[in-house]
Amino acid sequence: MDPLHDPDDETLLDPRQARDLAGLVETARLASAVVRYGVRTRVGVGTVVLNQDNPLPVANHACALWGTGAQVAGTLMELEQVFAEAGRSEAVVYASPTTVGEIEGIADDALWRAVEEQVVLLHRDRGFSRGVARPVEDRDLEGVVELYADETGLSEEGEQRLARHLGHRADENRAVLLVVDDPGVDRIAGFVQGFVERGVGLIEQVVVRPGRRRRGYGHDLVTEAAEELRRMGALLVAGHAEEGGTAQRFAEATGFEVAYGVTAYARRIDDLL
Repeated sequence: MDPLHDPDDETLLDPRQARDLAGLVETARLASAVVRYGVRTRVGVGTVVLNQDNPLPVANHACALWGTGAQVAGTLMELEQVFAEAGRSEAVVYASPTTVGEIEGIADDALWRAVEEQVVLLHRDRGFSRGVARPVEDRDLEGVVELYADETGLSEEGEQRLARHLGHRADENRAVLLVVDDPGVDRIAGFVQGFVERGVGLIEQVVVRPGRRRRGYGHDLVTEAAEELRRMGALLVAGHAEEGGTAQRFAEATGFEVAYGVTAYARRIDDLL
């Protein structure tokens, strides 16, 4: 029996190992979400980060709710007020092994709902890359915003915030932003965003233009970003993906392996109003 893996599910880490790893990954995600004008703070028995300039999902969330059932329930109620005062339409909690296992029942009672099952993956394979990715330049930012907005359906206001966010990232020495040029066309074919904090590297977003997929660009971006993160001091490189979805299959094809699960819980603020 592998002592590092859960005997009930050999594809996942042992609960203690998973909690230690999740703590490291969440510390890095919180640090990434704060750049440049975000705020990280404690709310009850959880940690929350808010960043109005960052429209990406990871930028405004809570995590690591560890305490008694009453403490966690009280924290969920506090979070509703915190996100409402921040002008958010929805409060979000990512429940990983750093959150108490009873969160499911507590969240149901507090009228929060599970909205997505995710997995955290570790990059294992240092596979071959064609060396086609390059660091982002100022002239690329407009194209990156356009590509990401087309992929996610960002509003015009969200695009403006993303442009500011990427400008901040380009000046951040812990961040990695790489692009791949579209051969024969004056535009980018794809980009990747990463971050490193305290020895933990994150692959945060990877987008390839729909007409340029299945040509190896995604693999090149991930491989070269992971290597750059390691050069910057990352001892491990992690990523998030929807469980069982296209993103997980892509991650596994580019050298990632599943480590543990994460459930996203949400509470609509306008429901309260």
